[in-house]
Amino acid sequence: MSDNKKEISITVELDDNNVPEKIDWNATDKEGEGIANCKAMFLSMWDPKKQDTLRLDLWTKEMTKDEMKIFFHQTMVTMADTLENATEEEGMAEDMRDFTSYFAEKMEILDK
Repeated sequence: MSDNKKEISITVELDDNNVPEKIDWNATDKEGEGIANCKAMFLSMWDPKKQDTLRLDLWTKEMTKDEMKIFFHQTMVTMADTLENATEEEGMAEDMRDFTSYFAEKMEILDK
């Protein structure tokens, strides 16, 4: 087994109502130095024993609705790319990309 390891850390500061106020992250192979800040994150992990997805979706109070729409759109585009790369399901990935175009149009984020 390889000794090659990477580490990702996420720190979430919460208000008194457990609503995220600040999300910071770092990774051993992240471009740039130091901790990075973000307003939102989606983290999905596959549990092979339960055959189920574990997920953590967080966003800060400062994340605007317009930013969230763009974040969703970009995430779905990335998911289509990942589906194609991981499964070679080109047709389904293209269908997903068609939907992301529809989503962007309906959310009025095409020019953003």
